[in-house]
Amino acid sequence: MSPNFRIATRFLTAKKRAMLMSLACIVLGVGLFVVTQAMTSGFERYFIRTILGTDGALRIEDKIQDTMRSMEAGGRGSNSNFQISMREQGKKYIEGIDEPKLLIEALKRFGNVAAVAEVLHAPATIHSSFKNDSIQVYGIDLDDQIGVSDLANQIADGTLEDFRVRYNGAILGKEMADRMQLAVGDSFILEAGAESRRYRVSAIYQTGVSDIDRVRVYLKMSEARSLLKRPTGASYLQLSLDDKDRAPDDAAQISATLGYKAASWEERESSWLQVFKALRLSSAITVSVFTLIAGLAMFNTLAMIVMEKTKEIAILRSMGYTRQDISGIFLWQAGIVLGAGTVMGWILGAGVTYSISKVPLRIRGIFTANHFIVTWSIWHYVAATTTAVVIVTVASLIPARRAARLEPGDVIRGTAQ
Repeated sequence: MSPNFRIATRFLTAKKRAMLMSLACIVLGVGLFVVTQAMTSGFERYFIRTILGTDGALRIEDKIQDTMRSMEAGGRGSNSNFQISMREQGKKYIEGIDEPKLLIEALKRFGNVAAVAEVLHAPATIHSSFKNDSIQVYGIDLDDQIGVSDLANQIADGTLEDFRVRYNGAILGKEMADRMQLAVGDSFILEAGAESRRYRVSAIYQTGVSDIDRVRVYLKMSEARSLLKRPTGASYLQLSLDDKDRAPDDAAQISATLGYKAASWEERESSWLQVFKALRLSSAITVSVFTLIAGLAMFNTLAMIVMEKTKEIAILRSMGYTRQDISGIFLWQAGIVLGAGTVMGWILGAGVTYSISKVPLRIRGIFTANHFIVTWSIWHYVAATTTAVVIVTVASLIPARRAARLEPGDVIRGTAQ
């Protein structure tokens, strides 16, 4: 144990109550930082996982057609930066996909594409014995859809096998089924334009995202084409990727190569992702107040120790201690409290995070969950520690530098500042 460390511990015990207050604030700051980040990140990842499992990592829709404006902007001799900007503004999008089978074969040649499924959707009205409501019909090929989504794992009641073999089978969202008071085996009527047909509930799915579960009805592709009077084409193609983080790059490459608009999951859900980002940042700022209080308490405590220990500091300087040594003694005090508080904060954060994840809580709204959803990540602890280190270190530097400037002669003459 170094002499500086031993002296720091002696000085530290002179202000036990003040140091305990700083310690408590650091523990709360680090612990609550970890807990809030685990909760906000948990709901964000749950949302992302649900979106990827329902709508896929990429969606191909709308054929891109260059207009006269875009062709002029892309002409020879034009500036390259101007060309890119104007071509984007001059594009025209033609709704839907005319030849989905040919496009699927081309998409399967891209290295990161794991699976592709075509989807046909349109608005419709559902009629049950209880009420009527507006919904969205989604025509799918079951095997292809299972390959690009988590539909097989989202079934809450009924079976996909019944949907596969029943010619008029349908899959409803949990919220829709509850609102329409429909159960597996019940029949209902779908009306699209002048066409109306009776279907039977084969299965009920639950993604956990209200906007999906209350509006989507899945039908077989052939039945959806007949109901919607769309014998050919598709509304969009849904893709799953081996690496979801490459979705923006893959979208740009596919769009440039095949001439269809490709939207990554980040682009489709950008508004919600920004909301989660704001929540993480706001919660981090809020709980960092505890760490800020710890820094202020540390500053006040060390400043008081400097005033009370001027004679001891003068003796140390006269014995040969340098300014760096004196400064190090006071920084050691802050480091001891910071280290102990951080470790205790980690333990508090991990314990509270685990406890919260087990608390039963019925959440209904944007999400559907029966308990708090948390994420375990080492980066939450790193961020909490970094915040505490920066605040406490900055708060400790001023009194440490003030102590280092004390001269033995000034202390003897009583002129030390």
